[in-house]
Amino acid sequence: MSNPAAVAGRGSITHVIFDMDGLLLDTEKFYTEVQEIILARFNKKFDWSLKAKMMGRKAIEAARIFVEDSGISDSLSAEDFLVERESMLQDLFPTSELMPGASRLIKHLHSKNIPICIATGTHTRHYDLKTQRHRELFSLMHHIVRGDDPEVKQGKPAPDGFLAAARRFKDGPVDSQKVLVFEDAPSGVLAAKNAGMNVVMVPDPRLDITYQDVADQIITSLLDFKPEEWGLPPFEDSN
Repeated sequence: MSNPAAVAGRGSITHVIFDMDGLLLDTEKFYTEVQEIILARFNKKFDWSLKAKMMGRKAIEAARIFVEDSGISDSLSAEDFLVERESMLQDLFPTSELMPGASRLIKHLHSKNIPICIATGTHTRHYDLKTQRHRELFSLMHHIVRGDDPEVKQGKPAPDGFLAAARRFKDGPVDSQKVLVFEDAPSGVLAAKNAGMNVVMVPDPRLDITYQDVADQIITSLLDFKPEEWGLPPFEDSN
């Protein structure tokens, strides 16, 4: 699925920016698991409409949405929620697995000398825990922009992270129209579009389809991405 109006911009892509959580690493399930446990204490359920609002945002912003939208803000502050969640996530993050197709795509683009980087809302301490089993793969990135980066004043859907990422490529800033962003979260897709970039969305199948109409292309897995559709070198094994 793609936006016909965006097709004209394809073929001019020179740089690629990846989100991380839920896109390269299967970490969103950890957040879901922990947040379900916390809400159960208040006899409430964590659903995907709430998760969709939280995905991709800075931790404190997501925390405020969580306590306010779930109706527990009188009993649990956003700050206390983060402290409680943190203690549970610390043990889960080091077990993070790669999403299907992530390694193949990263290695392919790197081997073809396409500059690649990550722009994530994750803070440095969490980034290190999540990637500790995959450091060799993540070392292929030209640079990493994290949520606690001083240039990222506002989290997604603000464009700060993606614009900072574009500036840090060699000979940056790169023209936004020549950048292709990969995202799974609605707020991340909006952030990339707010930065003037092209976006391929790889949404979780449980995500409401109404969140998917902003992306230039939607695929069900990174395994389905065809680089040549964006003027990038095709996979060697593509037929």
